[in-house]
Amino acid sequence: MKHDRLFVAELGNGSVDMVDLARGIVAHRITGFKEPQGVAYLPDRDELAVASGGDGTVRFYRGADAVPAGIVQLGEDADNLRVDPRNGRLVAGYGSGALAVIDPATRTVVGRLMLPGHPEGFRLTDDTALINVPDHRTVVKGNIATGATEAGWRATHRLNFPMAFDPASNRAATVYRWPARLVIFDAGTGAVASDVATCGDADDVFFDMRRDRIMVSCGTGKVEVFARGTGSPRSLGTVATRAGARTALFVPERDRLYVAVRAAAAAPAEIRILRPN
Repeated sequence: MKHDRLFVAELGNGSVDMVDLARGIVAHRITGFKEPQGVAYLPDRDELAVASGGDGTVRFYRGADAVPAGIVQLGEDADNLRVDPRNGRLVAGYGSGALAVIDPATRTVVGRLMLPGHPEGFRLTDDTALINVPDHRTVVKGNIATGATEAGWRATHRLNFPMAFDPASNRAATVYRWPARLVIFDAGTGAVASDVATCGDADDVFFDMRRDRIMVSCGTGKVEVFARGTGSPRSLGTVATRAGARTALFVPERDRLYVAVRAAAAAPAEIRILRPN
């Protein structure tokens, strides 16, 4: 937000683009990564963090000019990143099953939460982490401060990748790829509140708190929007993107959904900017 930029990990290119949103151009490209997957901006430090699955590193760069600022070696398959808003620490999913808590100031791992398989989508709420572990067909609830696992719930379906959390209702949303289902569950007990069909090959899901809606970004070339209401979510329809365009980011402060669209035979890669209504 500080520099009005969007950071995009380009796994196939081994690069990260810094997109100038005001001008609609790539302002800078950082190269030399091995399978960059997770990116996170640290506002307190004005730094960018990039997790690479190919070498298991989390690398830090200055937000203003992309100058390298440090590195943490996690071991293997570094993936999703989240920033703990309470203290600015970075939480990274990696390896055959763990979350690492990283202190950006010292570039050290200060805590770990061990898991039964590789973590995919996860969300933080205070010390609690809710984590999708599709290899183990589990949703794990753990404590990043103590490293303790507090609960493990059998996944309702298979291939649970994206997750979102709504603190107001203490409910989480997870989307499965097989079959394609949007499941809402209680973050305290794991009890399923609803289970409805959605678009396929989902990679991201978000709560739109302003409109009481849910948005699911899918690799089948769609973003599906649901109204929450008091019962099960109700589909309001889909917005077409492009096949394979499944990674997205919803920024409530801007009220925009950014969808990363892969290059196709006759079309270049692009960022689609969608405005909820």
